[in-house]
Amino acid sequence: MTLTYDLYWSFRSPYSYMIMHRLTALERDYDVVCNVRPVYPLAVRTPEFFDTRDPLWFSYFFTDIHREAQFLGLPFRWPRPDPVYMDMATRTYPKDQPHIHRLTQMGALAAEQGKGLEFLDEVSKTIWSGTVDDWHLGDHIAQATARAGLDPSTFAATVDAESDRLNAVIEASQEAQRAAGHYGVPMIAFNNEPFFGQDRFDQFKWRLEQQGLTRR
Repeated sequence: MTLTYDLYWSFRSPYSYMIMHRLTALERDYDVVCNVRPVYPLAVRTPEFFDTRDPLWFSYFFTDIHREAQFLGLPFRWPRPDPVYMDMATRTYPKDQPHIHRLTQMGALAAEQGKGLEFLDEVSKTIWSGTVDDWHLGDHIAQATARAGLDPSTFAATVDAESDRLNAVIEASQEAQRAAGHYGVPMIAFNNEPFFGQDRFDQFKWRLEQQGLTRR
């Protein structure tokens, strides 16, 4: 029996990038299917979340993401540019966020077209691996779209034409994520149990095995 799970995931999350190679390998090797549900990052959904963080939260976070990438053997660098724009003078996040809004809409559409996991994998590597500067310019995202098995021109035109509908899809995913048990990313929901964080992958796979996970 094919097992399925929901993946709540953000293009601005380094930890979302770090789980992708394991999720793509899982679906390649086992009879399991991911229901990709991209969501907006906290900086867009609830920017006030960061107002009350202890400064140690930020310093530990930046230490941990580089250490975790090294531990996993993944190339990593903070994106240039950041998918979420911050006004450095005020340390606030403007409502106008062209990068993260479009990326998330693209992720939602890719999921509808059956290429969600592939799209997340290819685009997150383009943004987070440190191999691409100015990922938002030129054809970097178009090339990633093609590698994911989608036609870049048709795909981009559909995102433009259906942005309002895709925003509603994303909003529904954000509500479903909270109902499933957490607000952070990456978060996996399987059999009414949430697994928050890329470091919960092994526990998630253990649960799959308990439910009869089989190799392809």
